[in-house]
Amino acid sequence: MGNSLACLVPKEMTNSRRIITSSSSINTTSSPFSKRSRSTKKKKQDGIVLDDEVDLLLKQQALAAALLFQEHQRNAGAGAGDPPVIPFINRSTSVVYPSPQPKKQSFTRSSSTSRQRSRSDTLNINHHPAHDHQLLVPPTLQDSKIDGLETNHIVLVHGGGFGAWCWYKTMTLLEEGGFKVDAVDLTGSGVHSSDTNSITSLAQYVKPLTDILEKLEDGKKVILVGHDFGGACLSYVMELFPSKIAKSIFIAATMLASGQSILDLLSQQLGSNDLMGQAQIFLYGHGKNQPPTAIDLNKELVKDFLFNQSPSKDIALASVSMRPIPFAPVTEKLTLSEKNYGSVRRFYIVTQEDQAIPVPLQETMINSNPPEQVFRVKGSDHAPFFSRPQALHKILVEIFQIPPPNQV
Repeated sequence: MGNSLACLVPKEMTNSRRIITSSSSINTTSSPFSKRSRSTKKKKQDGIVLDDEVDLLLKQQALAAALLFQEHQRNAGAGAGDPPVIPFINRSTSVVYPSPQPKKQSFTRSSSTSRQRSRSDTLNINHHPAHDHQLLVPPTLQDSKIDGLETNHIVLVHGGGFGAWCWYKTMTLLEEGGFKVDAVDLTGSGVHSSDTNSITSLAQYVKPLTDILEKLEDGKKVILVGHDFGGACLSYVMELFPSKIAKSIFIAATMLASGQSILDLLSQQLGSNDLMGQAQIFLYGHGKNQPPTAIDLNKELVKDFLFNQSPSKDIALASVSMRPIPFAPVTEKLTLSEKNYGSVRRFYIVTQEDQAIPVPLQETMINSNPPEQVFRVKGSDHAPFFSRPQALHKILVEIFQIPPPNQV
């Protein structure tokens, strides 16, 4: 992910630059798993006053995200022909974190979406970290409206090392707004049972996502939302299923051009923030005399790299949930056509405080492969679903509401 993937080839295979990271350790003192008394005392946290009951709810929700994913897997059962599964966890193709029954609400469309923006237009969302603590108290979704949308089916695609679990805040907000949401575990990610070292192609890695699109009813469409490495996965399926995708939204994601690989893209970021070298650990599933099969991350060294603006409870969740990144898909070049890939509407969301895929690299992707519109989340690290969930949600809903060109 980000600069991590810019130096994914070990020293013995390339002369590319070495990346250095901060040695800051993860603060687990405010883990989401700690117990607290359900008193009515109030306390001050990040500049706002919270009831202890609300604080307890926030911490329980992070744990619930991971537990509910696992419960979903136990109930779903493994399909015929699936590979052997990890005990008590069945093979995952699509994982959905269930939130309370959606409540339909009436909202007015934001005036900023009443016209079609040019490609050079941007939206700047200011968001204070203290507001995020109110996330899981039922929000007032002032800009959410599903009536009249081309589709209300959203598919969330995680980045390298992440899993469906990382979207738990985004899923909650979208489902409470009436959207149908699928969060997919790509092969070898999240609770998917495959060994990351066994992944040999992008097609294999993306298969849980292609399965969702293949099973989609005729005439139905989805909106894809991809983060980080998930951007390459979006591009891959846009080429295969253009008629089934209404929009693709890239969040600090690898938006590749045809003939380009993730490694090609990120190797352009030479001489910039070297934060990753000490954190990356190459895995050699076929022996040290063979190319690496995956890249793991030292969980104690990624706080400042991936989560420099994120709450400690989400950093703790990530530290016990992240898995290695498969190496082969990182080096695979995409073949994209204007007829298929080019026919799907693309939108990009820039994360302004990103240390993994820095803003200059995001701008390079935008300029070389322009999307329809560009949006920006101020104050967001590489994980806006953790650091700025409300701001991210607002932008996503605004993009969902942008009508097709023939309806403008």
